[in-house]
Amino acid sequence: MGGVRYFRCGAVFAAVTASAAPAHSPLSPTNIFAPVSTPAQSIFDLSLFVLTVTASIFLVVFSLLAYAVVKFRRRSSDDRREPAQVYGSTQVELAWTVIPVLIVVVLFLATARVIASIQNVEQPATALNVTVIGHQYWWEYRYPSQKVVTANELHIPVSDPAHPIPTVLTLLSADTDHSFWVPRLGGKTDLIPNHPNSMWMDPHETGLYLGQCAQYCGTQHAKMLLRVYVDSREDFNRWIQEQQQPAHSAEQVSEGQRIFEQTACVSCHTVAGTPANGTNGPDLTHLMSRQTIAAGAASNTLENLMAWISNPAVIKPGCKMPSMGLSAPQAAAVAAYLETLR
Repeated sequence: MGGVRYFRCGAVFAAVTASAAPAHSPLSPTNIFAPVSTPAQSIFDLSLFVLTVTASIFLVVFSLLAYAVVKFRRRSSDDRREPAQVYGSTQVELAWTVIPVLIVVVLFLATARVIASIQNVEQPATALNVTVIGHQYWWEYRYPSQKVVTANELHIPVSDPAHPIPTVLTLLSADTDHSFWVPRLGGKTDLIPNHPNSMWMDPHETGLYLGQCAQYCGTQHAKMLLRVYVDSREDFNRWIQEQQQPAHSAEQVSEGQRIFEQTACVSCHTVAGTPANGTNGPDLTHLMSRQTIAAGAASNTLENLMAWISNPAVIKPGCKMPSMGLSAPQAAAVAAYLETLR
């Protein structure tokens, strides 16, 4: 039975991974060589410069090595005497000291320039501010000005260079170190407890961009995935309006709502307009507006919801959500209720 469970979990994860790839990804959804925002482009340009410098060093060293191997190879006419030795050559010692130092200084200055150009940008008044809170093992997103709270799937507007709307992320951690990394939108920035960080991005193309927590944070670090939806301004405004609405539930799922509100679910999760106001788990007010559950580990379907409610460890071993010990009919009723939260 356990083998069936883990086979099913693997199939679910494979399916969600396959369906997650953005339609316009040139090579892969996390391709660092296809930047679509200003910070990512700056990092990409720096990477090309560093690769050019290091490739040049490799070619010089390899060429000298190949020349030495061919020029001074053993020949049948060699008398096997030790060749003349060079001791204390000031010119050679200066060369192999000064040249590497200059290379390191150039790389340092180039890197410092890119870091400063990204961190010291004056953001316009039109910037969207989002607070990102890392949890083991999921993401919480708060839009303070819009009074919207969601989880695991970040929605931001596309930024037109003529009328920029950059997104500024304030990065916080609720427990341990995490790292926010969406390669096509920007570099890695750590989320450290009691030490707020920030980053920004101004994507120029709509679409889905994938990322990953890039700092080991515990058992399920590998399944703490990032999904960033870059929407047109009209679609983003529509999404905000939908997220600002209270939860809607139907009479036919009242049994599932009753079970949800009478178990420990309400201690961790919030459903606006109901007694559920927990903050230890994701906000579920508009759960079904998301494409995935469990921080991107599974597609958001009724079947996966039932599996997640019955035993979260089947999909995400080591996650912080405990099994509530519900019977199959109870789990089905709760899943049916959650499916109405759109």
